[in-house]
Amino acid sequence: MAAYLIADIRVKDPAEFAAYGALATAVVERHGGRYLVRGGQVTRKEGDWSPSRLVVLEFDSMDAARAFYESDEYQAILGRRQRSADSDLVFVEGAG
Repeated sequence: MAAYLIADIRVKDPAEFAAYGALATAVVERHGGRYLVRGGQVTRKEGDWSPSRLVVLEFDSMDAARAFYESDEYQAILGRRQRSADSDLVFVEGAG
C-alpha cells in the first residue's frame, strides 16, 4: 500500500533551503519516492490551515517512506532543512 510524506514548510533562509532541495531530490528518487506536490499555489477552501509551502511525496509503502527518512543519506542533509525552514511533517498510509 502506498504511503505519503506530507510537509508544510515555512522557509526562513531561501538560499540554504534551495541547497537542501537540490540534495533532497536525488535522495528521494534513490529511495523510490516521487514528488506529487512541491510548493505549488495553495487555495484554502475551508478551515484555518494556511500552509506556506506544501510538499507531498509518495512511496510504495510505509516501510519505504520510513527507510528514506531514516537513511544515513537523508539524515546527513536533514539539518539543512531544519536550519533553513520550520516544518510540520507527517507520514500517512494510502487508501486500499
